Amino acid sequence: MAAGEYDLALRAYIRAASELGIDADVLSAIGSANLKLGRLGQAEQMLTRALEMDPDFVPALNNLGVVLMERGKDGEAKRVFQRAFALDSGNSDSIRENLRLAIARTEKPDYDEDNRTNNFSLVRRGAGEYLLLSN
Repeated sequence: MAAGEYDLALRAYIRAASELGIDADVLSAIGSANLKLGRLGQAEQMLTRALEMDPDFVPALNNLGVVLMERGKDGEAKRVFQRAFALDSGNSDSIRENLRLAIARTEKPDYDEDNRTNNFSLVRRGAGEYLLLSN
């Protein structure tokens, strides 16, 4: 993932799942790789499954929030980021920034609606954690 080889990373995560078994961390990694590949539906599905296994897994919550924002589900994203922020005790700058952005978009629904998908960048911040930045 760090090298930008998302297809290779996805294959490695799937191989790890077959060899080591499926847990929240592996599902979250698969979801994160799908997110970077732009496969938002698959990413959402994998991250949701990860959270079914471990509802308090903060990286999966953060990345699910990013997926929801990308899909225009701002209200859901806000709730997910709030949960991630609370579980993380506000220690993560990326989660704090993602929550701030989600709040701004829910409080002002017409927030740059015409260019919504073109004004954001996904930036990797640590192991399996992403930050959604506005351009």
